[in-house]
Amino acid sequence: MDKDILSAIEEASPKFSKGQRRIAEYMLENYDKASSMTASRLGRVVDVSESTVVRFASELGYGGYPEMRRALRDMIRSRLTSVQRIEVSKELMESQDILSHVLSSDIEQIRTTLEETNRQDFDKAVEKIVNAKKIYIFGHRSSAALSSFLGFYFNLLFENVHVVNESSACEVFEQILRIGAGDVFIALSFPRYSSRTVRAMHYAKDMGADVIAITDNSASPIAKLSTVALYAKSDMVSFIDTLVAPLSLVNALIVATSTKARGNLHSNFERLERIWDEYEVYEKIDV
Repeated sequence: MDKDILSAIEEASPKFSKGQRRIAEYMLENYDKASSMTASRLGRVVDVSESTVVRFASELGYGGYPEMRRALRDMIRSRLTSVQRIEVSKELMESQDILSHVLSSDIEQIRTTLEETNRQDFDKAVEKIVNAKKIYIFGHRSSAALSSFLGFYFNLLFENVHVVNESSACEVFEQILRIGAGDVFIALSFPRYSSRTVRAMHYAKDMGADVIAITDNSASPIAKLSTVALYAKSDMVSFIDTLVAPLSLVNALIVATSTKARGNLHSNFERLERIWDEYEVYEKIDV
């Protein structure tokens, strides 16, 4: 379903039953709280049966309540402030088994990412990276960790890799000033989406570079600008977003590009091992 879920609820309201209208009214007024509720919990809050909640989701065109709730969470994640996120996840934070909840959620995000990743788009992104004259990588705020990780390994595989540093907007544009046709700009952004990343991506595209987006869904502002978009699921955990699935996708991208990178990968790493050993980069551990 491409339509905004709240718009879909408003549009379908006239044909709802009395109980379904209560659900609709609650969701329209409290969509942030509803996004974290199970079907049974939502039913208790609005005083309807769990089956009524499930039928409500079907009336909106969803395959079930979990699918509707995911759509609601995807829609609101970019809208919520950190304070609102904490309120939404209050039940999680009060749970006695936060560890299991968070790790299980991360496992589910990776599984869903694997199932939904478009293999043709993934291969297309790999080809563009391997054949690029220059590779620029930019992730702002929490996504900076992903861009740094990707840049570290790409620097071992390719020449002319530029990780754009988090700095003022002016300095970002100074770092990508010479980007142009034949280059690739890889942007990473997840809710709440960075406006600085969006503006930098606009510039790279205007200069003729191929732009690759690594983000969470097709509604993302950087996905709409991209030549190729790769999606990794990222869910809300309290005031933070889990970036486990995005990191896993980045790992896959590094491995896939390494198999097609020009030059002798084996000899490159043999040389690196000699350098690391000479300059004592790593501690030696006796076994």
